[in-house]
Amino acid sequence: MAPMPELSPRRRMLVLAICCMSLLIVSLDNTVLNVALPSMQQDLHASTSGLQWTIDAYTLVLASLLMLAGSTADRIGRKRVFMAGLVVFTLGSVLCSLAPNLEALVAFRMVQAVGGSMLNPVAMSIITNTFTDPRERARAIGVWGAVVGISMAAGPLVGGLLVESVGWRSIFWINLPVGLVALLLTLRFVPESRAPRARRPDPVGQLLVIALFGTLTYAIIEAPSTPFTSTALPAAVALAALTGLLWYEPRRAQPLIDLRFFRSAPFSGATVIAISAFAALGGFLFLSTLYLQNVRGLNALEAGLWMLPMAAPTFLCAPLSGRLVGSRGPRVPLLIAGCAMTVSGILFAAFEAETSNATLVAGYVLFGIGFGFVNAPITNTAVSGMPRAQAGVAAAVASTSRQLGQTLGVAVVGAVLASGVGASPYREMFVPAARPGWWIIAACGFAVLVLGAVSSGRWARGTAERTAERLEAAEVRDVVAAAERA
Repeated sequence: MAPMPELSPRRRMLVLAICCMSLLIVSLDNTVLNVALPSMQQDLHASTSGLQWTIDAYTLVLASLLMLAGSTADRIGRKRVFMAGLVVFTLGSVLCSLAPNLEALVAFRMVQAVGGSMLNPVAMSIITNTFTDPRERARAIGVWGAVVGISMAAGPLVGGLLVESVGWRSIFWINLPVGLVALLLTLRFVPESRAPRARRPDPVGQLLVIALFGTLTYAIIEAPSTPFTSTALPAAVALAALTGLLWYEPRRAQPLIDLRFFRSAPFSGATVIAISAFAALGGFLFLSTLYLQNVRGLNALEAGLWMLPMAAPTFLCAPLSGRLVGSRGPRVPLLIAGCAMTVSGILFAAFEAETSNATLVAGYVLFGIGFGFVNAPITNTAVSGMPRAQAGVAAAVASTSRQLGQTLGVAVVGAVLASGVGASPYREMFVPAARPGWWIIAACGFAVLVLGAVSSGRWARGTAERTAERLEAAEVRDVVAAAERA
């Protein structure tokens, strides 16, 4: 099938709205869940590591399957995979609301993630192929980023209200009506499209990715509560899986992860920036939620209101970032994001911002500004300059980086917090125990700043142009070789 046909402006905006609905339920699910963590902890008798797994089981499966979903959608049809994702995600949400214990909840979160893996990268691929003009695409991606802001703004409030009035199980119910409406609209209005040349599956590469992400996350989360020998083996498996990926993938004609993409400095920079920014986000939300409810003693709704100073700037800055990317490129938004996130982390790490209302709000506002500006340049840089036939794979790598970053952020910051608190009184030890976690968040913000500057200059753009030329030339050679064999 040929790429997506040219649509009218109204139809393109409708397709964008449908894709944004899928992002909304996936993003809202994470922000709502964070507010519900203390209630889940009490009801399911979960430890800190148990809370980490309710988040990381989802993001881990998501990160492991995103590239597979992106390449599969390019091969068998983006609309078809997108609709399957909506069905599985909605079903997983219903199962989560019925979970009788922590183990079942973690398992059902993994079901959710299987559906979620078919949504965001495929939706971004649909957007990339719908909005072909670079400036129009940048604005569309800005709207896409604003939806993340909406989820951050609405998530804590909606989650807090539901937890306080109905209970934590109700946070999964909101995905049902949105998922069903998105499914019906997709069936009616989104045209089917595929990549001109289908990529073959890469089961070995997929298994290596799952082994790498799973064992690495397990080793980090369980390190504070298990002997070294218990985590040494998973860490060794993660290292072996990474080595296997670096050896095996370049030898495949159509790999799951095309390492040639990383010859482009902007693409490589966007990948690491995504990991750093979302690691900061995962750690930030995890520490903030536990502090506000378990240390300050606020209920879920009050905690949601306190997080609005972070959510509102994200919502306001995301479309501004998209317009800046469209008119001036990704450099300015990335520098603003890096500075704001770094300063926010330092406020908490060096000045214990959470102990004063004024500095707490200031830290939240700065982080919200930084995160609002970072999303659009990540996405735009990841997909621009790549052949449109590889849009699904390129978008999936960017989405994988986000989920991997959030997984590692929760795992590392949660492990640091668990080690610091230990058996001491929770309320007394939380602030000093959280300080190393805040330094990690500040370091992630600084990485965004440095990489944003390095990967957006003239030299970096030159590497992107040369990489795109090589990829397109390789595509032509493969087509000619296939035609000769036929």
